[in-house]
Amino acid sequence: MNTRKPFETATPEAVGIRSEDILAYIDALEASQTEMHGLMIMRRGKLCAQGWWAPFGPNLRHGLQSHTKTYAATAVGIAYTEGLLRLDERLIDIFPEESPAHPSENLRLLTVRDVLCMGCGMDTMPHNSPDWIREFMHTPVNHKPGTTYMYNSTGSTMLGAIVRKKTGLGLHDYLTPRLFEKIGIDPENLRWMCMADGMEVGGGGLFATTEDNLRLMKLYADGGVWEGERILAEDYVRLATTNQNDSATEAVNNPEASDNFLGYGFQIWMCKPRGAYRADGAMGQFTIVLPEQEMMIAITETAPGAHWAQSTLDITWDFVEKVTSREALPEDPAAQAKLRSKLARLNIGNPPCQPFSPVMERISGKTIHMTSGCFTPFGGSFMVGTQPDGITEFSLDFDVYGCMWHLTTRSGRRETIRVSTGGTRFTNLLGKLSDWNQLYLCDGWWPEENVFQMHCRWLETCLEDVFTLTFDGDEVRIDATNNSPFRSFEKNEPIRAVVE
Repeated sequence: MNTRKPFETATPEAVGIRSEDILAYIDALEASQTEMHGLMIMRRGKLCAQGWWAPFGPNLRHGLQSHTKTYAATAVGIAYTEGLLRLDERLIDIFPEESPAHPSENLRLLTVRDVLCMGCGMDTMPHNSPDWIREFMHTPVNHKPGTTYMYNSTGSTMLGAIVRKKTGLGLHDYLTPRLFEKIGIDPENLRWMCMADGMEVGGGGLFATTEDNLRLMKLYADGGVWEGERILAEDYVRLATTNQNDSATEAVNNPEASDNFLGYGFQIWMCKPRGAYRADGAMGQFTIVLPEQEMMIAITETAPGAHWAQSTLDITWDFVEKVTSREALPEDPAAQAKLRSKLARLNIGNPPCQPFSPVMERISGKTIHMTSGCFTPFGGSFMVGTQPDGITEFSLDFDVYGCMWHLTTRSGRRETIRVSTGGTRFTNLLGKLSDWNQLYLCDGWWPEENVFQMHCRWLETCLEDVFTLTFDGDEVRIDATNNSPFRSFEKNEPIRAVVE
């Protein structure tokens, strides 16, 4: 049951922020190379600005990537608060059956706290398999735990496994009555990727809303207390939100992400503004707490690389520097009206429009057989070990609205996907309700007479595929690209098809 109580709202000036500064902030975000999806700004417990760029919306869940890690750490924090585990507990004591018979000295030292702060002492991490916990416990611990930093997403998923071992409950079931229902997150709207043994992927597998993220981090901003009830122990919040492990070595692997060099708490990053910290997921999923400004900012977006995710943070720090007033400012009706108008009209922009080509009549409704390569909207996920489900045959049936893309995949899956060619996007509902994502937005156009290009995005993610089909007689060359840092098409093999 959704028990979300709406946040109190206020004008920006009422909480000491100028509306024109928020307008400038939004303009700067839109002018960068990121695609903004959602933004919420809170100060002194009141929402003063919020907006979503259509087709994204406030109750549409969004892939969080590593922002998920903070949810997993919160489960550990609640278990710690309930007295079910200690931060100095050794992993070999929690998982004796999965541990080596003769653990190394460093493995014997590995504790819950070390996993929380990315201090596992490993140089590599295993990925999904039925025995992933055993594989984690058999991964060499080359450094004394807590003395080095390595970003270990499987370790983050181990946090959920620790909670499951202690309680018999996975992350979703454990957090639902203890966190989600208490702070106003609708558990029925969440989706999780899972490991082969059913464990939720605590390292990056959650889909939640922008406001869900704001609510989670507001719990930390308020010292672990929600509406008078303590959910997280005060000492756990203090440790989680302050530097527990120097992360300067991130500069080697991710040199453009300068806000990643400043230290790491418990699955929470330190930030450049003094005392600030954030939950952070790839491609720009940020929820930032700024204690000195009594402010929080939640962002969902598609940042195409580390440079542009850092750009979003840099733009945010420029905005934060302007928030200096401790008192309410005089109301500014003109600027407030401009801000309201801006927030009401946010959108990612329209797709290109060229709906006609003489090639349409020749290919419409014809079966097109794949002869090489992988062409599919159903890409695999490295986090759960799935492979792309490539198309074996398809057809494009054109009409005045665009085309119906009928496809069959290697697994036998059959789908019909509407592709709009009228300068709009069509929203398809694919799969089943329990899937991670179902909304597939598609548009297409003819940039050349023999070239049909489709832009296709899973709306609950940051991901967009671009499929460019070049027709040459009965032969079809397909160029498939996507913006994901986590999956790619089989680039070594040309994608070819033939029209029957």
